[in-house]
Amino acid sequence: MSEANIATAKNLYAAFARGDIAAILQGCIPDIEWEAGGRNEDFPTFGPRKGLEQVKEFFQTVASLENFHEFVPREFYSDGDKVFALGRYTITLKTNGRRIASEWIHVITFRGGKVAKFREFTDTANFAAAYRG
Repeated sequence: MSEANIATAKNLYAAFARGDIAAILQGCIPDIEWEAGGRNEDFPTFGPRKGLEQVKEFFQTVASLENFHEFVPREFYSDGDKVFALGRYTITLKTNGRRIASEWIHVITFRGGKVAKFREFTDTANFAAAYRG
């Protein structure tokens, strides 16, 4: 199951690269738990979300705020129902033109071949500083 979950995670990252958010949402369970970064007051995409509608809103916020120059998942590891993806992104904020570059790790928990929980760890201080301008 671990290899299947890694393959699914890679397919979801490829969907993100294509801008195919519908494919990402189809790869999630209806009551998905989604948490990116730190506090929402520090950066609009940060904080916890629950359910497909809130995850869809997350991606809408990403699209309205961020231009990606680089989004590269580099390494994948699995343990049981979890996939750990390590990568890097470089982003320019649409609001003020500030650039953000950071390594990240995503912890993706699968249930029945679909994403049940997503958690992102990144340089939240870098994002907050760039956002505050």
